[in-house]
Amino acid sequence: MRAGSSVAVVGAGLGGLAAACVSAARGHAVTLYDKNDWLGGKAAVLHEGGFRFDMGPTILTVPKVLERIFQEAGRDIRDYLDLRRLDPQWRCFFDDNTRIDLMADVPTMAASMDRFAPGTGAGEGYKKFIEISEHLHGVSDKFFFWKAVEDLFDTIDIRANLNPGTLRDVLSLRMGSSVAGTIRSKVKDARLAQMLDHFVQYVGSSPYGAPAVLCAIAHMQTAEGVWYPMGGTRAVAEALAKLAGELGATLRPGNEVTGLAIENGAVKGVRTAAGTTPFDAVISNMDSVRTYRELVGGEVGRAYEKKNFEPACSGVVLYLGLNKRYDHLSHHDFVFSRDPEEEFDYIYRKGEPAPDPTAYLAAPSSTDASVAPEGGEALYVLVHTPYLRPHHDWRTMFPAYRQVILDKLKRTAGMPDLEERIVVERHLTPQDIHERYKVLNGAIYGLASHGKFMGAFKPGNRSRKVRGLYLAGGAAHPGPGMPMVMMSGWIAADAHDTDARGEVRASA
Repeated sequence: MRAGSSVAVVGAGLGGLAAACVSAARGHAVTLYDKNDWLGGKAAVLHEGGFRFDMGPTILTVPKVLERIFQEAGRDIRDYLDLRRLDPQWRCFFDDNTRIDLMADVPTMAASMDRFAPGTGAGEGYKKFIEISEHLHGVSDKFFFWKAVEDLFDTIDIRANLNPGTLRDVLSLRMGSSVAGTIRSKVKDARLAQMLDHFVQYVGSSPYGAPAVLCAIAHMQTAEGVWYPMGGTRAVAEALAKLAGELGATLRPGNEVTGLAIENGAVKGVRTAAGTTPFDAVISNMDSVRTYRELVGGEVGRAYEKKNFEPACSGVVLYLGLNKRYDHLSHHDFVFSRDPEEEFDYIYRKGEPAPDPTAYLAAPSSTDASVAPEGGEALYVLVHTPYLRPHHDWRTMFPAYRQVILDKLKRTAGMPDLEERIVVERHLTPQDIHERYKVLNGAIYGLASHGKFMGAFKPGNRSRKVRGLYLAGGAAHPGPGMPMVMMSGWIAADAHDTDARGEVRASA
């Protein structure tokens, strides 16, 4: 490889788009491939009957990740996107028909929690939880973010950093503790603990199985906000695609990469229906397990599959065009299950849809009137489900589970006439997600972050098995969620750029 080398990016999700922008900004010749006819992966858009729906992610946090990608090219993000900060960040509806808003300001939120659950010390407990979260965020920034990581030894050079400060940081990661346990040690009210559990739903994992370090997500959101890009999440994908094009990247939607050309353990190009095209390096935004299994193949692919990575959860998504909006909904809402332990046990252990699920709602018309005809709502409903199991047939399972979801919203979210307001309806099931986005077993969030010790680690951005192969996306480090996926694209591009320039220096 060399500085100014040729790079194929496989998959134009947000991670792939970010990688393409960073690689092109650093002077590499980038070609971006995607099997679909649009760029943006899950950040797709649905237009139907005058309604506009974001089909995939809807919550944007940590906008500085996006800003850093534009800064690579010396561009101002404000010239590409109109970002609006949302507060309250979520509105929460509980099974006992109580509700509370999650506010960004910690003292304000603590006072609200004390009013919501008097006599439980919830406010003080929340402040202590955020202190833990802030510390874990800082340690993550130091050792985990913005660098190519596969395991603990990539984060900390034990021999070089064997000092009391580093050891304190390692111990403070609370290894051996779960997200749910950490929350419940500080916040005793079951409803408020359930609300805080759902920060880890950004990574599609159970709070009972996810490592405590992922509590850092709470501080990331409270400190840096929840944002809405005017035009929807789709506007982020379009802005990145525009930037990549301006930087000279060749964009090839509707072109599926079916394999990699590999010689002597190194990438030499990509294979498509048109044949083999030579490249110096490949950044795959395709699911990491499927990258090794389907694009690399051979002994490497088989060995990687034996690692038994667990997919994260999947989901059922309803896109409901309503002829009348619900004024009591916030932009983002959670309608919580009656029993979180039951819910997560069904999804993550039994591998079956939960009988009483939590539903996430996006009701964006209050922020962006362009999503629906006047007075209407483009309601997005997401319920997490298990990843695909061999016996799951969502063509037969969907109608009954759709009714479970609608009944939940009618009962718990104050929407008794919901079905009467629906004028447009579309949906995605785990099977649809598996086929549409080339993810593992329909997993929306890549790989599960389970394991109290090493659950935060994902496949590394720099392949240890194939030279010149780099990984991005929700199934690669640092994991799923909009900011992390875009960070993974930056890291993959940075790792390739570092390697390319290093080889130039070594041969000079």
